Amino acid sequence: MREGFSDVEWLARTRAEKDVEAWLAWVPYAQRIGVSAIPDPHADGLLFRLAPSEGNVGNVLLPALHGGVVAAFMETAATLDLMFATRIPRLPHVVDFSIDYLRTARVAPTHARCRLLREGRRMANVRVCAWQEDEAVPVATARLHFVLADPLTTGEVDA
Repeated sequence: MREGFSDVEWLARTRAEKDVEAWLAWVPYAQRIGVSAIPDPHADGLLFRLAPSEGNVGNVLLPALHGGVVAAFMETAATLDLMFATRIPRLPHVVDFSIDYLRTARVAPTHARCRLLREGRRMANVRVCAWQEDEAVPVATARLHFVLADPLTTGEVDA
């Protein structure tokens, strides 16, 4: 089987090693916009970073990041953080995404931290906060609801 998210052994191994870089390598859009992650020095999860890039600008007059880039960054962060946080290796599928844009996201390093609010048998809820200079002054917050597929028991991911 080809290595990647559909390879159960690869998924379990990279999850155990907390190898988020291997996962990001399989998400072309995350690479395109400049997403990276490190273990969170202040919590158990991951700390995500969106590198400043002129290609992510939506408003050239300010300049400000495109809202879609901010949303994609936060969705990517929530999905990958959830993959590490679940009790067993499971693949999440977004079923609902709600974002609140709180202030202009300038072309500067943007960070995100996720919090798993609930993991059920088939569903999970995650909150994401994105900020630039000060975590107490977020540029956006988001809530995501996921359906959780279990590749270790089914061998496949249900859509």
